[in-house]
Amino acid sequence: MDLTGEERIAAPRDAVWAALNDPDTLKACIPGCQEIVRRSPTELDLTVKFKIGVVSATFSGEVTLSNLNPPESYTIAGEGKGSIAGLARGSADVRLIEDGGGTILAYDIHTQVGGKLAQFGSRLIGSSARKLAMRFFADLEARLNGKAA
Repeated sequence: MDLTGEERIAAPRDAVWAALNDPDTLKACIPGCQEIVRRSPTELDLTVKFKIGVVSATFSGEVTLSNLNPPESYTIAGEGKGSIAGLARGSADVRLIEDGGGTILAYDIHTQVGGKLAQFGSRLIGSSARKLAMRFFADLEARLNGKAA
């Protein structure tokens, strides 16, 4: 499944870049995130719990940042396993474009799922992924603007 889009965030590009690289901010903004541990400047371990259809699962995984071009772009890639739910892996190319006093966050996301999750089909998974992404962007903007996420 692929997702491509842009979101305007009412914050300067440097602040958005810092937030996207801060484990505490990510934990607060990623829906269902229970834990993020930084292993190195480019490696994170995380645990996320979410529900797709009737399957609720906790995924543990690793995330790696590459192609770093601060504060303009990077690639984030990860893989997580969720016991009986299966596995999910994906990557996203993220670009931050200055837009007046705000920032356009452009993204190209590529994901694959296996196990029980794959049985739901791309339509349900895509719909759930878009909802999770919208919640992430709303929480990120709220946090950057001093509002409770």
